[in-house]
Amino acid sequence: MSCCDRRTEVEGGLFNNKQMDWTSDNDDSDKFEWESDGEAEPSSAPAFRNLDAAGPSTLDSNGWANEEAPPTSLVEGYVLMGFPKEMVLKGIKEIGHSDANALLELLLTYKTLGDDAAAGNCSTSGCFPQSVEDDDDFDFENWDGDNDADGREPNPDSSGDEDFLREMSEKDNKIKSLVDMGFPEDEANMAITRCGVDAALTVLADSVYASQAAGDCHYGNLSDYEVTGSCFDSLGGRKRARLMEGSKKKRKRYGGAAQGNRRPLDGSHEEPMPLPNPMVGFNLPNDRLRSVTRRLPQQAIGPPFFYYENVALAPKGVWATISRFLYDIEPEFVDSKHLCAAARKRGYIHNLPIENRFPLLPLPPKTIFEAFPHYKKWWPSWDPRRQLNCLQTSMSSAKLTERIQCALASSGNPPPKSVQKYVMDECRKWNLVWVGKNKVAHLEPDEVEYLLGFPRDHTRGVGKTERFKSLGNSFQVDTVAYHLSVLKDMYPNGVNVLSLFTGIGGGEVALHRLGIHMRTVVSVEIGEVNRRILRGWWDQTQTGTLIEIADVKSLTDDRIATFVRRFGGFDLVIGGSPCNNLAGSNRHHRDGLEGEQSALFYHYFRIVDAVKSAMGRM
Repeated sequence: MSCCDRRTEVEGGLFNNKQMDWTSDNDDSDKFEWESDGEAEPSSAPAFRNLDAAGPSTLDSNGWANEEAPPTSLVEGYVLMGFPKEMVLKGIKEIGHSDANALLELLLTYKTLGDDAAAGNCSTSGCFPQSVEDDDDFDFENWDGDNDADGREPNPDSSGDEDFLREMSEKDNKIKSLVDMGFPEDEANMAITRCGVDAALTVLADSVYASQAAGDCHYGNLSDYEVTGSCFDSLGGRKRARLMEGSKKKRKRYGGAAQGNRRPLDGSHEEPMPLPNPMVGFNLPNDRLRSVTRRLPQQAIGPPFFYYENVALAPKGVWATISRFLYDIEPEFVDSKHLCAAARKRGYIHNLPIENRFPLLPLPPKTIFEAFPHYKKWWPSWDPRRQLNCLQTSMSSAKLTERIQCALASSGNPPPKSVQKYVMDECRKWNLVWVGKNKVAHLEPDEVEYLLGFPRDHTRGVGKTERFKSLGNSFQVDTVAYHLSVLKDMYPNGVNVLSLFTGIGGGEVALHRLGIHMRTVVSVEIGEVNRRILRGWWDQTQTGTLIEIADVKSLTDDRIATFVRRFGGFDLVIGGSPCNNLAGSNRHHRDGLEGEQSALFYHYFRIVDAVKSAMGRM
């Protein structure tokens, strides 16, 4: 097919024509622990604030005995939300008011059961179970301890013009970030008013959802009062909407034995989502011994299918947050060393079926020597490696390999343990292979293509440095194809794909190798080199329509709705947002989802949600 026959559309623009500098994820250690030095302790009991309200008063006439009466402002705050005063007092009597989130949850439960039940005919054990199995009770940690006060009151001495201007600048930046995530500007502004300018983006996003949920269910306008602390960060808007609608469905929480026990909602007990060991996902090819079933949350079911990927060894709380935004789906963690000859620890969140998967054929090599048998000739007996570590975005220097050669040449055979350790540390870090006597070298780009499942010369035509960078940030095709294989029988006539953060087209190559025709691919990719690589491959292999968009921020909800009408919807939304601020190798800007690049995850969620909404209106 000639270039004239192929239909390619290029939309959007670059960030000042600058290419994003992506950083490798060096996840070769299973023992990595993230530590935050400047971490602020969030408040354990978020409280409603009314600056004009009277102070605390006793409520002896209402039966308060031997305990401190709740502040009048606290009760009035719940009343302004639409809860009857008698219901609020009933709830406070039963569980106290030290945990505002638990109290709110109890009041919402009362509301779903009817006001009369809460007023006098319902006990705590009958209406509100003491142990609830629900995977929404996560608290999420702020990663920028120096800049985020987690809802603490501002310093009373910071009233000068300089501090005022700084606060206004921070507020403007937060509003811009929320608007870029797809939230209306007025609701973003109101969320900052409620939670404070220092609140993390995830907290502000939850606040907007809480406001929308409360408004939709006629529980009063959240703009009528102010909330401090975590601002419902553990009680997402989707959960409250389900409670208000009377949903009594309880879903088991993943990752931990005490699944039904309520955890503190102040962030002080946040732990990393436990990673499986071995990291084999829900199943592997030819795995007949394990039988894994899962039940998707109701809001995750229905078109389109979506598939999200990122590094498994992310900072504490990141995967819990990603899961919460992507409809509370349990991640599937896979190390690609179980499917090929190189490790690549990744987490995947998707709503695809997990039954009847099948691998790409021929099966990829599982060891270094199966992949590259000619290296066995020079491989020393004291190098125990049989698989490679995660393939990075850069290569070792010539000086390093020269130093290794000199160290070995001046040592005996075998070399001393100290020399062996030095050489092995560098070989593991840079995936060096033996190409001669005492001589190591980095892998060549075509070898990396082979290990990642791409066709030979997929990235050829650009500089070697760019080839390593593009490959290091790509999917492992065999792993992704195994997950996507369930689509083959479901879409015999082909699929329409929305590909976010496309890179060099790992998802597209996986679908192609599976024999799944791509009728249309709308590709969103910022890197000009990556787009050139994808277009070159598309020209040679595909007959469908390729539409290219440079900037994910330019893919607005209106444009998404237009594409949905034009193509009749999308069958698959696939992508993995940048891992720059998540990867273990980025020690200086490992800021989690608050980082400049990794915060683009929220656009993935926004776009998936917009596609679901647009397709729901068809």
